Amino acid sequence: MGHVPRRPLVLRTGVFDVLNEQGSPLTGSTKTRKSVAMSFEWLGQTMASACWIVSVFVYGISSTGDWLQLGAASCWMVANLATLAAAEA
Repeated sequence: MGHVPRRPLVLRTGVFDVLNEQGSPLTGSTKTRKSVAMSFEWLGQTMASACWIVSVFVYGISSTGDWLQLGAASCWMVANLATLAAAEA
């Protein structure tokens, strides 16, 4: 559907619930650093990125692709740490 003047914006059911949910990116984080660090999602993401970084060194850096892998894994780890840093102390 294209843009039609004067047509009300219609969102799917539940969209406003997600947008207004506590802790959403739009309303700000309400989790503490400890609760973020102990969450299954954060631990899993951080462990996976750490294993990826270690695997690059175990198999050796011998090509440009290896450097790209290391860069991607490092960015993923930095994003995980930034999530932790953004949580309330």
